[in-house]
Amino acid sequence: MDAHTLAKTVTQTLRGQSCVRALFLSGSHGAGLEDAYSDIDFLAAVPANLQGDFVESWRTALGPAGEIVLWRELRGQESLLINAITESWMRIDVHGLAPARIAGRAKDGLKMLFDDDGIAATLVEGSATTRTDARRLLWQFEEFLRILGLLPLAVGRKEYLNAVTGLFHLRNLLIDLLIEETGAPHRGGALHLNRLITDEQKALLDGLPTAVSNEASTIAAHLAYAAAYLPRARKLAAARGIDWPARFEAATRAHLKTTLAIEMPTTGA
Repeated sequence: MDAHTLAKTVTQTLRGQSCVRALFLSGSHGAGLEDAYSDIDFLAAVPANLQGDFVESWRTALGPAGEIVLWRELRGQESLLINAITESWMRIDVHGLAPARIAGRAKDGLKMLFDDDGIAATLVEGSATTRTDARRLLWQFEEFLRILGLLPLAVGRKEYLNAVTGLFHLRNLLIDLLIEETGAPHRGGALHLNRLITDEQKALLDGLPTAVSNEASTIAAHLAYAAAYLPRARKLAAARGIDWPARFEAATRAHLKTTLAIEMPTTGA
C-alpha cells in the first residue's frame, strides 16, 4: 500500500467520526517533498476528551495497511502522538491536536483530507517558522561548551569508548547549528539532511572525525569540533541578539588548559 492509498483508506474510515474533526497529510507528503523512503505523517484535529476513541479508530483505520508490529502512544492533555510500523515496514505517524491548537498554524506543508468543522479556514498563509527560539539556542551553545568541558574526564579515565558518545553529541549540535544557519523550511525527520544544508556545510561535516580510539585522537577530535562550531555559533548569537555565554566559555577554556594543557581554538571578536 502506498501513501496515496493509505490516505484514501483512513479518510474513508474516519470521516464523520466525532473523535476526529479534520485530517491532513503533513511531513514530507504534506509538503510534496516525499521520496521512496519517506514515512507517512498525518495531523488530526482530535477533541481532548475523545483521545481514547481516536486511538481505537486510528488503529482500525490502519488495518488495511498490514499487521502493525510497532505501536507507540504519547498522550498529553491536548495532544497525542502515535507511531506505527507495519510488518512491511511502512512507517505511519499521526499527531493529534485539540482543534483550537491547530488554528493559526501555517497551511504550507499540509494537504487536507477532510475537514468537518472548517478548521482549514483557520490556517494562515506562509510557511511555519523554522527558527529555533533564543532560549533553545542559548541552551545549545551552553551544552556544546559543557560537553567540551567533560573532555578531561574522558581522557583522565581513559574512557575513549565513551568519548565517542560525547563526540556524537557535539556533532549533533553542530548539525543543528548548520541547519539553523540555512533556515531551511520543511526540515522533515531526523534522516533528512542533504537538502537542508549547503555544499560548504556538507564539506565541513565530511572533514570532521566521527570516531576516536586513544588520547591523541580524542583530544584532536574535540578540538576540531570546537573549531568548527564556536565561530559559527558566536556569529549566529550576534545575528539573533543572543548574549553569548562568555563567562562559561572562558571558564571552559581555562579548565581545558589547566587539566590537559590544551588551547581551545579562538572564536573571534
